[in-house]
Amino acid sequence: MKQLGHQEVINKKQYKELVVVTENIRTPENVGMLFRISEAFGVSKVFLIGDSPNLENKKVIRTARNTEKQLKINLFVDSQEVIDKLKKEKYQLIGLELTDASKSLQSVDFLEYDRIALFVGAERFGIAKSTLIQLDQIVHIDLFGKNSSINVVNAVGIALYEINRN
Repeated sequence: MKQLGHQEVINKKQYKELVVVTENIRTPENVGMLFRISEAFGVSKVFLIGDSPNLENKKVIRTARNTEKQLKINLFVDSQEVIDKLKKEKYQLIGLELTDASKSLQSVDFLEYDRIALFVGAERFGIAKSTLIQLDQIVHIDLFGKNSSINVVNAVGIALYEINRN
């Protein structure tokens, strides 16, 4: 058995248009890792809204491991502009958040959608209510421990895997 290097691996082709939208992700390592996981799962664009670290931040660059160069990264101050843009472009707007109205991530048939915008919120406060009420769907990840949440980047990785699974 031989471990394969990057040049020897041929990944599957992405057939969906996927974008990730973040609100106020402030931790530089989370932003860098978000770029890395997004690129790995075929995301074409990342929208950073609000309070995010400078893209020249050494921690962002180190954790992104050059994946920020493969993505279109868009910076916005306000969520409304991004929501309006993505709705106009016919994206299915999906929030990754635990609410009293959210449904299990695994229960959604993502094959129905050609264009998906996955919204995630700040590490501590999640997606703003003013954003949540405008999304097409809210999904959550079923957890089995006592904790009700996990790191935002881990959650994005799980969601992007599930979206791409079929």
